[in-house]
Amino acid sequence: MKVTVLVRPKPGILDPQGEAIAHSLVALGFPVGGVRAGKLFDVELDVDDPAEARRLAAEAAEQALANGLIEGFEVVGDPAEAPA
Repeated sequence: MKVTVLVRPKPGILDPQGEAIAHSLVALGFPVGGVRAGKLFDVELDVDDPAEARRLAAEAAEQALANGLIEGFEVVGDPAEAPA
């Protein structure tokens, strides 16, 4: 079952990559007030239960995918509805 985990800098943490992207978008004429850059992980888990998949994805994010000091994470979407 595929689960998606989004990892982003926590509020108040400097995000130089996001700032550079925002400056570039403004230079291109986009009305951007800010950008936060993050990471997206599509994790394929060998489980059939959507709740268990979400729990395992959150555990993986806490232990390996996100740096808890400076990043937060979110498990998004319903694993049961994800395309195979």
